[in-house]
Amino acid sequence: MKILIIGADGQLGSALVKVLGNEELIPLTWEDIEICNFDQTRDIICKKTPEIVINLAAFHQVDLCEDEAEKAFATNVFAVRNLAQICRDLGITLVHFSTDFVFGRDCSTPYREDDLPNPLSVYAASKLAGEYFVKNICQKHFLIRTCGLYGTGKSSKPHKNFVEIMLKLAADMKPIKVVNDQVLTPTYTKDLALAVAHLIKTNHYGLYHITNNGSCSWYEFAMAIFELAQIPVDLSPVTSSEFKTKAKRPAYSVLDNYNLRKVGLDDLRDWREALRDYLQARTQQISIPPLLHPSLFTSSLLPESNIKRD
Repeated sequence: MKILIIGADGQLGSALVKVLGNEELIPLTWEDIEICNFDQTRDIICKKTPEIVINLAAFHQVDLCEDEAEKAFATNVFAVRNLAQICRDLGITLVHFSTDFVFGRDCSTPYREDDLPNPLSVYAASKLAGEYFVKNICQKHFLIRTCGLYGTGKSSKPHKNFVEIMLKLAADMKPIKVVNDQVLTPTYTKDLALAVAHLIKTNHYGLYHITNNGSCSWYEFAMAIFELAQIPVDLSPVTSSEFKTKAKRPAYSVLDNYNLRKVGLDDLRDWREALRDYLQARTQQISIPPLLHPSLFTSSLLPESNIKRD
């Protein structure tokens, strides 16, 4: 298959490039394509003639979206609408990624794909609106919601994610506080990419939740990181109310891979097993750069405002 990947140098993009290595890939970075430039985007896709377009571009700085709603909607909604129209017109399959943040109701059981969304922030609303355009414009689509991503970026270097933030904070040897009242499923990009690679080879178009299995709070996620990495640290839980953030986060956003199970593809590991694999691969393969100040790192699904340093 001829596959064009928009955002090929990010965490998930890099993982997809690896697992789809036997396909004819057209990996594009933000320097190669600006999806908010509609004419340029159509021109590139028309010239490259892919069978599948995978869109990983998004404005996902959750708190900043509250101040820059126009920019958030330009990238997460109108650019996605344009991509959906291009793919429809050219008969191309569109693969687009969304987020667990589209949910925000009080809940204690994992959300299925047909559960009612309730976005609590500009970011979440923009991602949900993008979903609607994909579903209603491009018949041949795979719309994928995921959660708590971490993985390596281009050239197997550490990327901006919660695991790396925690390890760098631990290296500072200062007390760390992490929220314990927001529940999610940490998801390793390697596992997500493998599932996506299998799914797009089918014609089972539609909406899918794809995460590792199980769930935990962000505090429990942090605790597991330090336990598996065998790093002693002064870690304590705090509530979300102790952090002043512009955007409201869902207290529970665990996703049920229901539709993936229906097509026989939900073989993703438990999140702790996947985390162990990531930490081992990180130790064996990644040359860690000099310590960088944690303020330089953010996570698309957990902004640094949910982590507190004393």
